Amino acid sequence: MKTWQVEDVMTTAVVTVSQSAAYREVVDLLVGHRFSAVPVVDDFQRVTGVVSEADLLRKIEYAGDEEPRLFDGRRRRGDRTKASARTAAELMSAPPVVVPAGASLAAAARLMDREAVKRLPVVDDLGRLIGIVSRGDLLKVHLRPDDEIRADVESGVLRTSLVEDAAKVRVAVRDGLVTLTGRVDRFSTKAIADRLIRRVPGVVAVADELEYDYDDRDVLGTGLAYGIA
Repeated sequence: MKTWQVEDVMTTAVVTVSQSAAYREVVDLLVGHRFSAVPVVDDFQRVTGVVSEADLLRKIEYAGDEEPRLFDGRRRRGDRTKASARTAAELMSAPPVVVPAGASLAAAARLMDREAVKRLPVVDDLGRLIGIVSRGDLLKVHLRPDDEIRADVESGVLRTSLVEDAAKVRVAVRDGLVTLTGRVDRFSTKAIADRLIRRVPGVVAVADELEYDYDDRDVLGTGLAYGIA
């Protein structure tokens, strides 16, 4: 079963600016392409920062009031400095929030949420820009056909983790909803199947209608080992 990574859904045609790009050049680029931010790269295509609309708006916000004040905090001092910036290097937010190409989609989603960003530059092992991934790109995994999802469930979960019971489980998938029917030996087997199937790329939810012959929850204790407590 294939584990989807950032490189599987990222956009490879990325518009960038150099560190020496002028303020007006960056504005023209964002407005012209309807972007909200653009990566800044050096001569080796390494990402050194990101210029966003918010960075550019400092020039409007602090127009004529760029001089730092005595009681300004670090962030406000930085904003005032950006108000007088002329190049991308002076405007950009750094260090940039980037994601490696081999990161999982879940890891990228968590990073976006933690850093409150809508897209991430994707870099190779040397820190060079090779793509960009957005929230919409991460959702592409849920465009997978149902028959592909069913094949992954059957071959990647049932036949590998539920070897003895695989033949007794029937799988149906519709719009990403996986329905399991049939009968397995133990409750713990049913719980394992449910947990693993939820990790299959494209699965929206699992309707677990499996029956079982033996309830081994008392033997296992809390059932934490199976993620079912």
